[in-house]
Amino acid sequence: MIVKKEKLFLDKIDAGLKIEPKDWMPDKYRNHLIRQISQHAHSEVIGMQPEGNWISRAPSLRAKMVLIAKVQDEAGHGLYLYSATETLGITRDELIQQLQTGKAKYSNIFNYPTLTWADIGAIGWLVDGAAIVNQQSLRRTSYGPYSRAMIRICKEESFHQRQGYEIMSKMANGTPEQQEMAQDALNRWWWPSLMMFGPHDSDSAHTSNAMKWKIKRHTNDELRQLFVDRTVKHADVIGLSIPDPDLKWNKKRKHYDFGEIDWDEFWEVINGNGFCNKERMKNHVNAHEEGQWVRAAALAYVRKTKNGG
Repeated sequence: MIVKKEKLFLDKIDAGLKIEPKDWMPDKYRNHLIRQISQHAHSEVIGMQPEGNWISRAPSLRAKMVLIAKVQDEAGHGLYLYSATETLGITRDELIQQLQTGKAKYSNIFNYPTLTWADIGAIGWLVDGAAIVNQQSLRRTSYGPYSRAMIRICKEESFHQRQGYEIMSKMANGTPEQQEMAQDALNRWWWPSLMMFGPHDSDSAHTSNAMKWKIKRHTNDELRQLFVDRTVKHADVIGLSIPDPDLKWNKKRKHYDFGEIDWDEFWEVINGNGFCNKERMKNHVNAHEEGQWVRAAALAYVRKTKNGG
């Protein structure tokens, strides 16, 4: 019976149809989605912290308004994605507990500090740019709730990337000090941005099943290459230099060749030894505990209105 169900499940995926919450699915597929979508949600929520630090220090009222809007978007993205994860039979409380106990991960990139205003530009341009490359592919993912969430999220991420690129463009064409800050931010965020796509396909424990089930449509290395090809051109336009001496156009492949990523750094940060891991989690735990009364009040209101109060 299970074999027959699994065949029907794979046939549906191969036909390009979506798997919906009430459909039968293998436990491995369900667990893979819980891990991936919850990690995505956690990343959106934790990702508010490095940018939120700069709301009160933005260089103009317009810049502050745009940054506030962006951080609000990220909160919304986290909520969409938590809701999508809950359709797989796990509760929000369980998801938060997994994050706070270290069982669940979030994107490594948010464990790096934002030292200057140029870092906010680099996050928008590079980090959100990398996210868009990944998320555009996820719009076609096989799980319906995740796919639909990605359609809206991608539209908003495009705004985020434009916001970051505008900041970098202005600084790259500003005073010598601003130009130096822009290049320094690019130097520090370039390699962590490439790490966002995950390990090489040969070293990834999850890529094979993700491709078989069409959760992912492109491999880590394919998406990373697409990001490099796009971003090098963006840097050229505003006069910034990609910090990679091995970067060069390969006429035969029709792609850029680029240097090897420091995977030791990648694993160090994943294992909790990054610049900001402990600070990010401490802030999340504090905010969660301080917001307990809000959640309790919201639940009480729902119960009251349901009972006709």
